[in-house]
Amino acid sequence: MAEHERVSTAGVTYTTVDASYFEKRKLKRSAGVWGIWGLGVAAVISGDFSGWNGGIPTAGWGGLLVATIAVGIMFFGLFYSIGEMSAAMPHTGGAYSFARAAMGPWGGFVTGLAETIEYVMTTAVVVFFSQQYADSALHLLTGASLPPWLWWVILYAAFIGLNTLGAAVGFRFAIIVSVISIAIIVFFAILAAATGSLHFDTLTESPADGAPSGFLPGGFTGILATLPFAIWFFLGIEELPLAAEESHNPTKDIPRGGVIALATLMVTGAIIIFLNSAVLGAKGTGASLQPLLDAFGAILGTDSNGVVGILAIFALIGLLASLQGIMFAYGRNMYSLSRAGYYPKFLSLTGTTQTPWLALIVGGVLGFATLFIAQYSGSSAAGSIVLNIAVWGAVISYVLQMVSFIILRRRFPAANRPYRSPWGYPGAVYAGLIALIAFVSLLFVPAFQGAIIAIAIVFVVGVILFAVFSRTKLVLSPEEEYALSGGLHGDPQQEDIAALQHEVVLEAEEAGATPEP
Repeated sequence: MAEHERVSTAGVTYTTVDASYFEKRKLKRSAGVWGIWGLGVAAVISGDFSGWNGGIPTAGWGGLLVATIAVGIMFFGLFYSIGEMSAAMPHTGGAYSFARAAMGPWGGFVTGLAETIEYVMTTAVVVFFSQQYADSALHLLTGASLPPWLWWVILYAAFIGLNTLGAAVGFRFAIIVSVISIAIIVFFAILAAATGSLHFDTLTESPADGAPSGFLPGGFTGILATLPFAIWFFLGIEELPLAAEESHNPTKDIPRGGVIALATLMVTGAIIIFLNSAVLGAKGTGASLQPLLDAFGAILGTDSNGVVGILAIFALIGLLASLQGIMFAYGRNMYSLSRAGYYPKFLSLTGTTQTPWLALIVGGVLGFATLFIAQYSGSSAAGSIVLNIAVWGAVISYVLQMVSFIILRRRFPAANRPYRSPWGYPGAVYAGLIALIAFVSLLFVPAFQGAIIAIAIVFVVGVILFAVFSRTKLVLSPEEEYALSGGLHGDPQQEDIAALQHEVVLEAEEAGATPEP
């Protein structure tokens, strides 16, 4: 193979690289099906501890319940479709890879950027809520308190450090904290029932001052407005394909582990939405910044600060589980886009621990900066602002991934599909439709306008930078090779990268691409 062959196609230019390029960007296989389960549960379960209740003041408890049921079904359709694409494409790219194969490099970049926004902002939201639980525990136990920004620095530094220790450490941590988090939720359910603290009649009370009571006080529009908060129960489960190159058997482990994780989260979410709300009532739940901790406090009484403080530490574990899982996601998302040349290539360097440590640091800095601006710009709802930026990025990527699923089944019929979605086209259409409704509904909620403007600016700037700089410097990474080969190149760790690059260049030239000197 000639050194550094270049070929232009679909408005972009690829350059082949030598083996040392990928040697500096190696990942290590460390996870089986339960590691994938742990990562999936860990990434999402913080949604049971904070954030989900923010839609109750607008929609009421009933509105949130209806939205959550619709969204829960959506996530099964979504993950079945993602599971099929991930098994066919066992490399790290995830959503970017699916869209790249289906819609070309521009579609891949936009989808990958949406996921970057989703995961970087979701991490920031989890840091925000973790700070509240951590400071509550500290105050209850010692009477002391720390400023929010200092907690953010501590949390980002600790978990960037944990994630750079290696994937094996991260997967083990995810399993442990997932089990502990589930145990805390089950303990809460038993305690609430055993103490007679459940008051289901309060679920239909007025959810906010001046709001009507009833099952659906916000009506149909209230349900639409609360979709982002229902999504928060499950947001992040779609990250699992990003672990493909770190899974022992990605074609089986990711679909199986992901479906088991999603079923687990359905059960824990049902416990929270029914029992947590029945302890605090609709109004109390909607106004709470830490609903599970406040429910523990309501059950145990105001004279139990020490006990509640200890429980706050345990509840914090659920948030820290997601901090680990979602930080993994933005690191691998940025790694895959960097390895292919869409983002600066230094972000995909992995070092001796074979983890993308530079991507983890840069993503952490971006998340911290967003939190700092939202918190100290005079807004009283920093958490909600950043949460809705995350959700908007997520629903954009969901829509594009479901479109990709439909296109790929038609465009790459010969591609190997070790796992096929049991819901097929209908599941993908339903998931894409609900995600699209959530996307559109966000446009008409005045409280979310700032988040929408912020994400729109990021997209415009990102597309301009790609068009001006990265478009002519792409690399034939595994995700790109899969797309250009028509789905015939699969696992990057079982194939000769150098030979495949040359083959892809020849195939592209035969298909009409332009070779360059």
